[in-house]
Amino acid sequence: MKQLFAVLFSITCCKISGAQDSIKTFSTYSFTIPGSAIQSKMIPVKAGEFLMGSAENEKDREPDEGPQRKITLAAFWMGAFEVSRDEFDVFYKDATTSENSDVDAVTRPSPQYIDFSFGMGKEGGYPVNSLSQHAALMYCRWLYDKTGVFYRLPSEAEWEYACRAGTTTRFYFGNDEQQLDKYAWYKNNSNNKFQKAGLKLPNAWGLYDMLGNVSEWTLDHYEEKRMNDIAGNLANPFAAPNSARYPKALRGGGFLDEAHQLRSANRFKSDPLWNKRDPQVPKSKWWLTDAPSVGFRIVRPLEQPSTENINKFYNQYLGN
Repeated sequence: MKQLFAVLFSITCCKISGAQDSIKTFSTYSFTIPGSAIQSKMIPVKAGEFLMGSAENEKDREPDEGPQRKITLAAFWMGAFEVSRDEFDVFYKDATTSENSDVDAVTRPSPQYIDFSFGMGKEGGYPVNSLSQHAALMYCRWLYDKTGVFYRLPSEAEWEYACRAGTTTRFYFGNDEQQLDKYAWYKNNSNNKFQKAGLKLPNAWGLYDMLGNVSEWTLDHYEEKRMNDIAGNLANPFAAPNSARYPKALRGGGFLDEAHQLRSANRFKSDPLWNKRDPQVPKSKWWLTDAPSVGFRIVRPLEQPSTENINKFYNQYLGN
């Protein structure tokens, strides 16, 4: 598995097809969600290094945020916005895929048994929410199947690197949480609901809602002592999946979180209680009854891995 993920996160020259102009210049590009007229904007994040985690003297620091490590990362593109309900619904309603199958490589979610938006908003640019890491990754696999371009979730390290955008402060705009209203939807200003994407200021690299609105899935299995574990692997570190469904790592915080929880280094972990009220037996692998502030955004590595490695990656996560 380590060799597989070394390929998936490798720092080498580009070999991707599709959106060729943006690849040659490693620039911002947009692509059309297959089967729709919806555009998804991708922001280039250059290869580099940064201090992952929080300093020992950072206000509100949690034990799982340290010790800080200098991390090196390969280049990638990241979605300028969290994946919207509009984008996800194209996948959700794609009749060319099988519904909730354990056999087909690309399947679509089972029908929702309640309104998981809870009346907060669906069409028109609201983030998709209340879905599992499985659902987020299956959306990525569907995009690959439709476009031939490899998309996935970011690793924790990639997410924090992109969020910080070159900063070392508590938030990507500085240390003063009083400025948070300009950049994020959170407990103090959200009116207890998520909002349309892009209404707040982006970070320095042009990424919107990295903090607040909905928290975002990463690829990593959550490990409390992660920062100790990566000491011997400081290039593209990654906590590979294991047989346990919980916990997985999320970042960014959501519309119900306090200001200090939206710090760039703060880590979140998934909780089986998010599915406690699911009436289905077995419980849904797609939807999370009590996780209205959980969503995701996508990344695309600068180098596209081989078809064999891409399929191994998706199979490792999705069990097909």
